[in-house]
Amino acid sequence: MGDPAPGIYLKKVEPMIRPKKHLGQHFLRDENIAQKIVGYLNPEYPLVLEIGPGMGSLSKYLLQDPRFDPYFMEVDREAVSYLISTFPEISGKLIEADFLKYDLSCFPSPISHLPSPISFIGNFPYNISSQILFKALEYRHRVREVIGMFQKEVALRVASPPGNRTYGILSVLLQAFFEIDYLFTVNENVFDPPPKVKSAVIRLRRNEVISLGCDEALFFRVVKMAFNQRRKTLRNALRPLLDKSLLSDDSALKQMLDLRAERLNVSDFVALTLAIKAISP
Repeated sequence: MGDPAPGIYLKKVEPMIRPKKHLGQHFLRDENIAQKIVGYLNPEYPLVLEIGPGMGSLSKYLLQDPRFDPYFMEVDREAVSYLISTFPEISGKLIEADFLKYDLSCFPSPISHLPSPISFIGNFPYNISSQILFKALEYRHRVREVIGMFQKEVALRVASPPGNRTYGILSVLLQAFFEIDYLFTVNENVFDPPPKVKSAVIRLRRNEVISLGCDEALFFRVVKMAFNQRRKTLRNALRPLLDKSLLSDDSALKQMLDLRAERLNVSDFVALTLAIKAISP
């Protein structure tokens, strides 16, 4: 998909926050894109957590929309001060914390004894974007939707179908539990400072899978081992997990084991996990 048409930019003023390289900060300056990202949220899940709001380009629209009950998590103290002074209504909704270290079981929920579904949204720092997705995966029992800005390369990898070089660990693990849409590409010049790469917005929507029907810890291990040596066939990449019966020419899985990891879809990896579990001591 092509880049969106140039939009209306936030008024260019001296930055109120100095972008910090170690936090991966690239502040979005295009109001049309900010509004468009928020517009993809499903109001069926009103509890929303914006990760790394920065100067509030998305926060502005979340706070204005009565359909949502937004919260905001920011680790940068300078950004926290700016948000509080710029958006007084954010008071009581802003959590100063490192998202990757935060226990989401403590996250606010309207019904304290029954954790509410959460949606994540954000112009995610590229240096931790994959970790954010792994955390969404960890809390998949609560996370219903993720809408965010990613480095284009990561976005393509997450949304990639089997059979190409961008398909990998993130693709399989996330697609097992989420429907993924590549929404649109974003040019470098709408950020301050401009990143050296193009960006993209993707959406993850929780599917109906409660259980994969296999040992999920082993499933995760099989997927990671398979792609960690992706140039090898599965027969070789997974050799430490395989019994001789699976390696023999008579094995029903022989054809699958002769493939490389990128050729298998989620169902194939589930079948492989079940077979490995069946012969495990």
